[in-house]
Amino acid sequence: MAEQRTVHVRITGDVQGVGFRAWTRRQAAELGLSGWVRNMRDGAVEALFAGAQRDVDAMIQRCRSGPRAAIVDDVHILAEGGEVPEGFSVKPTM
Repeated sequence: MAEQRTVHVRITGDVQGVGFRAWTRRQAAELGLSGWVRNMRDGAVEALFAGAQRDVDAMIQRCRSGPRAAIVDDVHILAEGGEVPEGFSVKPTM
């Protein structure tokens, strides 16, 4: 079985109002990841990705570009590990 990874990331730049959350949900589904994504009041986007290490790594790489209208400055890993949620959801802004 593939090694599993769970990672909490913070994505900064022009990442709100560009469909980032919906794009993230689609990308996560394509990779078979569970987790969540949400906008932050300071303009960042945070997400939690859980799944096979190679798929989580691929998702982090995809977030470095984001959807077409996004301008990503940084994808910062806030934490590794943690509880793995069922499915993938869009959470309310925090």
